[in-house]
Amino acid sequence: MPNMTASTPTVAPVHRDAADVAPAESYRPADPVWVYRNGWRAGVIEAASPRAVTVTYQPATTHRGTGVDTFTAPYVTLREDSFPDLDHRALRLVRRNPLT
Repeated sequence: MPNMTASTPTVAPVHRDAADVAPAESYRPADPVWVYRNGWRAGVIEAASPRAVTVTYQPATTHRGTGVDTFTAPYVTLREDSFPDLDHRALRLVRRNPLT
């Protein structure tokens, strides 16, 4: 898996070096990521398959709403920056209590 990006990526997915693109299946639920959707957006992995990942992300920087979408590997990279609204939500996803 590539190094975590400490700030918003600046290279569009079509210009990324293929060696820097991690396979979609290498991501795990709750991994903090950047996704490319009209620019790079902070997100959190919900699920991954060999072909794509499902991510909850912030579609705009001007409000706290979130979106959920599926992205292929070139449109995703690990994130190191903290986004409390997203990251704390991810912890709740991982730490759910089983249904009784």
